[in-house]
Amino acid sequence: MNRKNVMLLSGAGQIGMAIARRMGYGMKIIIGDIKIENAEKISKIMKDAGYDAEAAEMDLSDRNSIKSFIAKGQNYGDIKMLVNAAGVSPSQASVQTILKVDLYGTAVLLEEVGKVICSGGVGITISSQSGKRMPQLTAQEDAMLACTPTEELLSLKLLQPENIKDTLHAYQIAKRCNEKRVMAEAVKWGNRGARINSISPGIIVTPLAIDEFNGSRGDFYKNMFAKCPARRPGTADEVANVAELLMSDKGAFITGTDFMCDGGATASYFYGPLKPQQ
Repeated sequence: MNRKNVMLLSGAGQIGMAIARRMGYGMKIIIGDIKIENAEKISKIMKDAGYDAEAAEMDLSDRNSIKSFIAKGQNYGDIKMLVNAAGVSPSQASVQTILKVDLYGTAVLLEEVGKVICSGGVGITISSQSGKRMPQLTAQEDAMLACTPTEELLSLKLLQPENIKDTLHAYQIAKRCNEKRVMAEAVKWGNRGARINSISPGIIVTPLAIDEFNGSRGDFYKNMFAKCPARRPGTADEVANVAELLMSDKGAFITGTDFMCDGGATASYFYGPLKPQQ
């Protein structure tokens, strides 16, 4: 078997696929998803477009599943790129599941890939504008989210049920944790000659987002993109534009940071018509 550089794509959705199509040509792409049928669907689309893609079952909330996913990629060559676009939304899951998948799972994935990423490698994890909207944490709380050993993360006081108001709050703090873990992991990845960043999208049109638009929170989302400076939702390819910068040589001096791609919705939330009424 010919060895080649490997991209790990966690999460078989539109944003992850858009990034993989932009950056994964010439590579072996392993697509992991908790639902193997989702991974197989994206794998077929990519293979039909000329990419070397393969589906794998991967549960982001389980360390052993993550390690098996990485090992599958290593069978084909060096791990060169990570695209983590897996996760659950506030309307999809419980507080406990959001923290286990979006917070703990992402932290474990970044840690485990960081142990094997090759020199010159690069990673992207998809966070969310939502993480920017909760009140600032203390420096000590930020440090705990960034540096607490992964197996102790869910025991932190600020993550206990009595301190989480609802699923949206759980999602916000998970995404805040994603950004802090990226900063801490960038130091470790740097020791291997590799880089890691995150992207925080706003409202991006995907099949899941369309379901949200038509669901109980639909008016909330429609109001958000109607009152943001861009006056529209974004597309997966626009997120891929940011990823292309961060993952290419043009982004060689960028690591450990988060890029917002939200059409200005966060700016409007703090200083414009989306600002909550006091």
